[in-house]
Amino acid sequence: QLQFVESGGGLVQPGGSLRLSCVVSGLFFRFYTMGWYRQAPGKQRELVATATSGSSTNYADFVKGRFTISRDNAKNTVYLEMNSLKPEDTAVYYCNARQVGSEFWGQGTQVTVSS
Repeated sequence: QLQFVESGGGLVQPGGSLRLSCVVSGLFFRFYTMGWYRQAPGKQRELVATATSGSSTNYADFVKGRFTISRDNAKNTVYLEMNSLKPEDTAVYYCNARQVGSEFWGQGTQVTVSS
């Protein structure tokens, strides 16, 4: 049974940090490109970062230098380390697993950056 368990979201002040985790079961994790996307109220879902099965990473310009994606294939887990958070980073963050012909999403975790 496919399952995504996302955690680590919450309320943080501007300039603060959070670490998101996504544990996936029910698929061959190591063969999937894993990613984090986000969706703010009234906006479309957008790519934040991806990590391929070979751990090559890609970042949206608006998070370069602040966010780091990593994965632990032994634990079927992908992480998003978020530093220097800004109010505009407020969104629901979604874990994504993708390979040719299939794509799956987590349920999302809320990140709110506010003083």
